[in-house]
Amino acid sequence: MTTSELVVLLDLEGHPIGTADKATVHTTDTALHLAFSCHVFNAQGQVLITRRALSKKTWPGVWTNSACGHPAPGESMEDAIRRRARHELGLELGVITEVLPDFRYRAVDASGIVENEVCPVFIAVAEGDPQPAASEVCEWQWVEPSHVKNAVADTPFVFSPWLVDQMAAWVGPYASETSVR
Repeated sequence: MTTSELVVLLDLEGHPIGTADKATVHTTDTALHLAFSCHVFNAQGQVLITRRALSKKTWPGVWTNSACGHPAPGESMEDAIRRRARHELGLELGVITEVLPDFRYRAVDASGIVENEVCPVFIAVAEGDPQPAASEVCEWQWVEPSHVKNAVADTPFVFSPWLVDQMAAWVGPYASETSVR
C-alpha cells in the first residue's frame, strides 16, 4: 500500500491554507504551494548538479540544482531537506543553511505543467558521492560553482527555470572558485 505525499497549499501572501496530494497538485493550473531547493557542496567546494529523471512529471531530463522537494504538513524545512537528500541522492547532509528565504517562482514546462512555489533556497555540505534514486536523477556531476554560474548564464534553456531564477537572485558561492570549503 502506498501512502500519498501531501504538500502545503499557500495563499498569495505565502500563508498555509490547507494541503493537497502532491500527485494532484502539479497541473496546468497549479495552486501556490510550499517547496524548497537545496544546493549540495562537497568538501572540495564543488556543487552537485543533477539531471532530472526522464520519468519526472515536470521538466524531465533537465539539469538542475542538487535536490528539491516539498515539506510535509508540520515537517521542518531541515527535516524535509534531509529526507529528500536521502531519497533522491542517497546522501546524508551536514549543516544546512538558508540563503534565499523569500525565493518564489512560477514556470510552465513544455507539456504545459505549471510549477507555482514559494521555495526557500538552502545550501548544505555532504561527504561522499551521491547514490541517486533512478526515479529522481538520471545523471549527476560535481562542478566548480563558477562553471555552473557561467553555464546557466550562457545556456539557460538547458537548466530548470528555478535554477536560472535562483542564480539571478543569488550569487553566493557561485561567485568564485573558493566557495563553501
